[in-house]
Amino acid sequence: MLRMIRLLIVLSAPLALLVAAFVIDRAMSAAEGGEDYDYVVRFDLPNADAPVDLPRVDGPADASRPLVVIDPGHGGFDPGAGTDAVHEKNVALQMALAIREQLLAGGGIRVALTRDTDRFVSLKDRPDMARRLNADLFVSIHADSAENDLARGASVYVLSEKGSSQAAERFAARENGADRINGVSLSKTNENVGAILLELSQRGTQAESTELADLMLRELREENVGLHHDRIEMAALAVLKAPDIPSILFETGYINNPQDQAFLRSRQGQRIIAEATARAIRIYFARKRGV
Repeated sequence: MLRMIRLLIVLSAPLALLVAAFVIDRAMSAAEGGEDYDYVVRFDLPNADAPVDLPRVDGPADASRPLVVIDPGHGGFDPGAGTDAVHEKNVALQMALAIREQLLAGGGIRVALTRDTDRFVSLKDRPDMARRLNADLFVSIHADSAENDLARGASVYVLSEKGSSQAAERFAARENGADRINGVSLSKTNENVGAILLELSQRGTQAESTELADLMLRELREENVGLHHDRIEMAALAVLKAPDIPSILFETGYINNPQDQAFLRSRQGQRIIAEATARAIRIYFARKRGV
């Protein structure tokens, strides 16, 4: 019996060497190109600098109709302000959808959203979408937060090299950091805000942004929506950097304030704010046409 085992070991040694050689040969073939494996799939990764896909445009098929790009702030792994139960990204998206519905219901205006789901969109890509779509307006939707729950009310921001208050500057710093995770920048965009402002001044878009912001505040007052400040706020917000598109950032309220949060999450609150926003936009375009 022992002799038989020894004989089997001697006879199996060459077979083991053949198997080992076969395995090594297959591994080397895979390393050199994998042409022996018909299940290997190769594809090119997208360039990190490639522009994102443009969003769908809803409304009239007539390209001469004005186009409004609505930008729900934050999204995906960037929740924005709030708590585990309520995130700014969700409130902003719900409000943006309500505004789109109001604009489309009135007819005559085309609408696109930078995101219509819970996904991340970089600060650089948001205004770039509006620019590539040749948008007539860019409206970024947010919900503010504060260190305590006493602050409340809506605010409307336009671009400025220097914030209109220390609070506005802190807010701009927070929003401009949305492309950072653990302090690491996800964007290489570091344009000079002063150069952007010069371009805005040359094309008159700063004045048009201010006109829309004024109309927004007026319509919010008409609906008795509480305002945090009864004036236009100014801040160096990266998301408002499109040089040739009138742009505003609309802080719909303070998400950490119980009254504001309840209002922003309610269908009635969303309808009221959406109607006021849609009216302001329609009046703005009517003035542009000289009506």
